[in-house]
Amino acid sequence: MLRLNRLTDYAIVVLGALAYRRGDVMPTAQLATLTGLNQPTVAKVAKLLQAEGLLETRRGASGGYRLLAAPQDISLVDIVEAVEGPIAVNGCVDGAQDPCAVSNCCFMSNHWNKVNGAVRSALEDVSLADLVDPAALFTPRVHTTTSSSSTDHRIGN
Repeated sequence: MLRLNRLTDYAIVVLGALAYRRGDVMPTAQLATLTGLNQPTVAKVAKLLQAEGLLETRRGASGGYRLLAAPQDISLVDIVEAVEGPIAVNGCVDGAQDPCAVSNCCFMSNHWNKVNGAVRSALEDVSLADLVDPAALFTPRVHTTTSSSSTDHRIGN
C-alpha cells in the first residue's frame, strides 16, 4: 500500500496553517497552537520544509516561518519529497534510495518507472490550495439537517 508518513501529514497541516494566514510570518509556538501539533514536531517539519525551499525563516522577536510560494504553486510532490525524499514506489524505479538487486532479470522492472511516473503525476496535479480551503480551515463546521423530501434521488429511481 502506498502511504504517506505521519511527518508528511504534519507538514501538510503546518503548510495549511500558513496558507490560511496568507503570507504572515508565524513562530513555531503559534503554529503549534493553531494546528494542535506539539512545538518540537512543528519545528522539525518547518526545518525540513525550509531546507527544501518551501518556507522562509525570519529571525528575531517577530520571526517565524512563512510560505515562499502561493498555495496553488506548491504541489503535493513538493511536500512529499521535502519530507520523504524522492518518490519511488519500490526499489526498481529510477532514483530509488535502495535499488533493486534483481532488476536486471525481473520481468516487471521495465514497468515500474511507468507506475512511478503515474503516481508522481497524480501528486503533481494536487496543490496545497487543493488540499486546504483557507476560508474554512480551522473554522468549526456546523452540521445542519434539512427536512427530507419524499423524492428519491438515488440513481435509477
